Amino acid sequence: MKFTRLFILFIALSTLISCSKNENIPTDIEVQTFVWKGLNAYYLWQGEIPDLSDRRFSADQQLYSYLQGFSNPENLFESLLFERGVTDKFSWIVDDYIALENSFEGTTETSGMEFGLRTFENDATKVYGYVRYVVPGTDAENKGVTRGMIFTQVNGTALTQANYRSLLFSSSTSYTIQLADFNSGNPTENGTEIALDKSQFTENSVHTSAIFNEGTNKIGYLMYNAFTPQFDDELNDVFANFKSELVTDLIIDLRYNGGGSVRTATYLASMITGQFNGDVFSKQRWNSKVEEATDPSNFINNFTNQIDNGIVNQQINSLNLENIYFITTGSSASASELVINGLVPHINVKQVGTKTFGKYVGSITLYDSPNFNKTDVNPNHNWAMQPIVLEIVNKDGNNDKDGIEPTVEFPEDYGNLGVLGDRNEPLLDRTITLITTGARGVFTPRNTYFGEEISNSKLHTPTSNNMYVELK
Repeated sequence: MKFTRLFILFIALSTLISCSKNENIPTDIEVQTFVWKGLNAYYLWQGEIPDLSDRRFSADQQLYSYLQGFSNPENLFESLLFERGVTDKFSWIVDDYIALENSFEGTTETSGMEFGLRTFENDATKVYGYVRYVVPGTDAENKGVTRGMIFTQVNGTALTQANYRSLLFSSSTSYTIQLADFNSGNPTENGTEIALDKSQFTENSVHTSAIFNEGTNKIGYLMYNAFTPQFDDELNDVFANFKSELVTDLIIDLRYNGGGSVRTATYLASMITGQFNGDVFSKQRWNSKVEEATDPSNFINNFTNQIDNGIVNQQINSLNLENIYFITTGSSASASELVINGLVPHINVKQVGTKTFGKYVGSITLYDSPNFNKTDVNPNHNWAMQPIVLEIVNKDGNNDKDGIEPTVEFPEDYGNLGVLGDRNEPLLDRTITLITTGARGVFTPRNTYFGEEISNSKLHTPTSNNMYVELK
């Protein structure tokens, strides 16, 4: 979906409060003025917030007086959100849009160890980490970190619910983890330490792919970890291989994929299918001001047969499948759920794993500029916003706000995670069984409770669980 300059200008001028060219905004509230105007124009729940109403202020000076009450732009931003933490859990603001842009491209400061955090079975105040995967080419790979490792201490301090943020997600660029044996969810230290260093690194969202021959079934497998536009070509290349190898079935592993670009999600759905080119994949709902000012067709995401990279369009490699299988967990969110939900009205969709996160709202990046895009951005600061501006539904107008339930419930075993992309990895093996036999089986809860999942490494990046559209 593309937004033209004319549309953005209309929104900017449609508010009652608009700073005239002859009046300078007070320098101490430049950022605050940007925050108010951006949310007034685009915020999904703008109509629910009295202080964002077009009739709240009758003159610029009234607005400025109001904004003077907020010395910190973040405090203003938070005060203007609708039911923060209940309805709006996902809007955010940053004081460094360069870091935000890097994150959208898959670039973060990382050791390369992606991990989840869970509580001990016998003491919910204690926390252990488990390595989900290691990004190739990073310090974690070089130091021998592997999937399935368990750690309970950082820099010699035991992880707890009270301290894991400061120990693992501080500004420090180095830390040491102390490894442990799983011990049925009550890990015990084993004396091994690994020192890790963080650096700026761009993760290829196409983590691994493979093809398995299972009788008459040729099954393609792709582990895809983020909807990152920078790697659309690499994603398309994987599908070119699947197409040339004549795969009959496809498994997309989204277990750790927290989302990303709506456009890339539409590309992936179009690669899986191909027979629906031009048909509706998903629909977007914006606030009433935006919808009244915009051609309704701009809110429709259609299946496509081309990747638009802004230079030369690339033909999408489509498989024309009638069946698709996804691996999901509670970390599968936003754009991951969009792909699943968007395909449901068109083909047979099955899932193995656990229920997805449940996030069907998306955002855009707003800069302090006349049109809220990157053109003519205010050079006096680096603040930007990523407010929720849309809800997304499938062709039939549906989504699953509480998460999508799996066809086959099959949680990960943190004491036996297996090797991603290996035929015998438990969730992959179970999905192949579903493909070849059709057997759903009945999930039998384990006798051992492995603790509650409280966080993961991706949730502490600028784009955690984000779904966004590009503001043109």
